[in-house]
Amino acid sequence: MTGHRIARLTWLGGELRAAHVVWKREMIHLLRGRTRVALTLLQPLLVLLVLGTGLGALIPGNYRTFLFPGVLLMTVQTPAIAAGASLVWDREAGFLREMLVAPVHRATLLLGKCAGGATVATCQGALLLALARTAGIPYDPLLLAALTAELALASLALTSLTALAAVCITRLHTFQAVLSFALMPMLFLSGAMFPLSGLPHWLLLLCLVNPLTYALDPLRQAIAHHAPHGGSTLSAWPLGHRPSAAVELAVTALIAVAALTVAARRFARPD
Repeated sequence: MTGHRIARLTWLGGELRAAHVVWKREMIHLLRGRTRVALTLLQPLLVLLVLGTGLGALIPGNYRTFLFPGVLLMTVQTPAIAAGASLVWDREAGFLREMLVAPVHRATLLLGKCAGGATVATCQGALLLALARTAGIPYDPLLLAALTAELALASLALTSLTALAAVCITRLHTFQAVLSFALMPMLFLSGAMFPLSGLPHWLLLLCLVNPLTYALDPLRQAIAHHAPHGGSTLSAWPLGHRPSAAVELAVTALIAVAALTVAARRFARPD
């Protein structure tokens, strides 16, 4: 093995160790913040049980089954925002400056942060899968594995988008205001709460360009194949417009890669 290749492998090992340290920091925060995790899960739990029960009495079919993918996406959305907010907070507190003096590429630190945030979000979403039976969804191992994998991809996309916002917005209050303003409409326009069929044309166009629409529907399609009374009532897409789950997952992955690439390039610039 040539000296150049050895140096290359040594450099790569150092970058991976740095990314792992940042990822591990997020895991430590997860394990130490059990109360915070419980409170984070409380809101989607109330939406599923209260809103799902209330509207379920007015809407034909099992509305909880329809609502459950949206509740899962809501669950992973909160820790994704927290990952971006912590990046802004670390910058304001001066901790980020201490990290940046490490002899590793800045993009490596951002990748570790996004990987950690996506892992935390996936873990919290997986915890909510324990309530699948309350939404009329069976505890099928293949279904739960598929939902967990799709949640992981959605979590990475959301974390990458919030990281992109975090490297562009330097003030924590501004970051929180922007994300609160943007993500809630995105959640509603994804078909999480109501079908997209019957919407005005201009509103439907907003739904079709919404990244969360393509992260949500694969969850609903996976459930539709296993729910006892799924079928067409589980579709939020207008008739004839619904792409395959593979296409939607590819779009979600493309969004995650694009957002992560732009964020990494922006983060790598010297201040």
